[in-house]
This record gives sequence, structure tokens and C-alpha cells, in this order.
Amino acid sequence: MNVIPIEYYLTLSAFMFATGVTGVLIRKNAIVVFMCIELMLNSANLTLVAFSSYLGSSAGHIFVFFVMTVAAAEAAVGLAVIIAIFRNKLTVNIDEINIFKW
Repeated sequence: MNVIPIEYYLTLSAFMFATGVTGVLIRKNAIVVFMCIELMLNSANLTLVAFSSYLGSSAGHIFVFFVMTVAAAEAAVGLAVIIAIFRNKLTVNIDEINIFKW
């Protein structure tokens, strides 16, 4: 059986994380920024699973379930906040949302 080296997983995870960071820093749409944050969480999950499989321990797999649970809750709350902002401001552009300013 051919085993995929851990370096491939880590390279993919680093690429996914870099893409997520780039999206958060560059994009202005709140939904796209939100999806980029989810991409970063998934890259962290991939790293945890890769190291867990490499080390032969199940601790990483269990921790991924906790991260996925927190990510699901964060997605529900985040989307609710984005919808509420859209209903009030009629935009999801981050530059136009200034609800914390006086």
C-alpha cells in the first residue's frame, strides 16, 4: 500500500491557510471573508489529522471533532450576524459597515 508522505498534507494545508489569510486581508465582502476563515480552520484540521495519522495517535482526530463543532457554531452565529447587518445596511461590504463608529 502506498502511503502519501506527510509533507504533501502539510504543503496543502499551508497553501489552504495562505489562501484563507490572503482572502481575509484582500476581500471586502463579509461572506467571502467568512468563507476564508472557514478555509483556515479546515487547513488547521488537515494538519491535525495529518500529524495524528503520522504519529499513530487518535488525539488529533478527536480534537478535529471539537474544532468542527466550534466551526459549525461559529458559522451559524456568523451567518446570522451577516444577515442581520444586511437587513439593516443593505450591504455586506466591510468598508461600508461602520456600526461601531459614532
